[in-house]
Amino acid sequence: MSPEALSIVGLVLVFLFATVRSVNMGAVAFLGAFLLGTFVFGKTEDDLFAGFPGDLFVVLVGVTLLFAIARCNGTVDWLIQAGVRAVRGRIALIPWVMFLVTSLLTAVGAVVPGAVAMMAPIGLNFATRHGINPMLMGLLVINGASAGGFSPISIYGSTTNGVVERSGLPGSPVTLWVSSLLFNTLLSLVVFFLFDGRRLLRRRVDAEPARRAEKDRTDGGGSTVTGAAGVTDTDVTTLNAQRIATLAGLVVLAVGALALEFDVGLLALSIATTLLLLWPETTRTCVSDVAWPTVMLVCGVVTYVGLMESVGTIDHLGESVAGIGTPLLAAFLICLIGGGVSAFASTTGILGALVPLAVPFLYTGQVGAVGLITALAISASVVDSSPFSTSGALVVASTPAEARDATFRGLMVWGMSMIAIAPLVSCAVFVLPGWL
Repeated sequence: MSPEALSIVGLVLVFLFATVRSVNMGAVAFLGAFLLGTFVFGKTEDDLFAGFPGDLFVVLVGVTLLFAIARCNGTVDWLIQAGVRAVRGRIALIPWVMFLVTSLLTAVGAVVPGAVAMMAPIGLNFATRHGINPMLMGLLVINGASAGGFSPISIYGSTTNGVVERSGLPGSPVTLWVSSLLFNTLLSLVVFFLFDGRRLLRRRVDAEPARRAEKDRTDGGGSTVTGAAGVTDTDVTTLNAQRIATLAGLVVLAVGALALEFDVGLLALSIATTLLLLWPETTRTCVSDVAWPTVMLVCGVVTYVGLMESVGTIDHLGESVAGIGTPLLAAFLICLIGGGVSAFASTTGILGALVPLAVPFLYTGQVGAVGLITALAISASVVDSSPFSTSGALVVASTPAEARDATFRGLMVWGMSMIAIAPLVSCAVFVLPGWL
């Protein structure tokens, strides 16, 4: 059996064993990468660790630690109440506000994981507090990031347009952006009604300060009591020194990561550590609140996919599909591979790799270049909802512990379904009619 086929069989076995035995999939993926890589493919330890997503590890740890601190000192509760007041208590509007803000962030150049890292923890905490399905909130944040992510000045957009230009293919940056925006907006409408959004249309909460939001930390009479973190908390609508410092840290994270292009993980971890040093009595338990199982799961699976890339599995699949003689089938399979791999790896990297592989096929003129590039971009980006991608992992990690397992399972089902649905729909809309 070829190395490419062996690596695919290994990935299937990782999913199978982890599911049947109810074991962390990341741990099984690490085992598979070690056994196959060392004893079958002859890889060294350095080769295996080359696929370990160190940047993603730091992002997950840094962001979840920072927002664990924000939850512990009441900052998240304050932000939730501010959100309620901003929409005058209309609960149904909150997920759409998150969608809009996230899309604006990525449209002006924010990296998609950075924007999701900023919005997901706030949105997911609000969702849990007010009975919104975490799947609805999480998917609208992710879809919002993808909706704005293909603007001409964005990371995804500039990457895709740059590859198209270097390949000598016709391109349309505006068409790519508008198509992605419309596709993700319509997809979010489906998400809204599929995940109980209709019920939210009839709901309102008091836009004035809601003392019940803090009922687990106060005695209900307006006095202060000692909360779970071991410190005295005041009403959620007030700002004390810790909350002001945490809010300032969030602003620094937003400006530093989105405008100054600092690494999201390193910056979040630095801010969180500063807060730990300033208020150790409040934050000493927050390190245990980092989503460590999610960190292991995502890093393990991504490491295994890195092994697959190193033995040529991804390139082999792309080249094989590009040689298929049936144009529409080849276009669909290229998008299918893009979505399937992107669900477990870097979307930016997949866009940069698969577009060149499709160049010989596109030069034949059998399908429109703009249409296929648009379909490929959409197929590779909407699967960011997979819990094995950075955005999906951030949503899972940002979900409160009691809902985290259900959110992971929901995102896995949704993300895996998007691997097939997004290429099918995008090819039917952008490739089949031949209008692009």
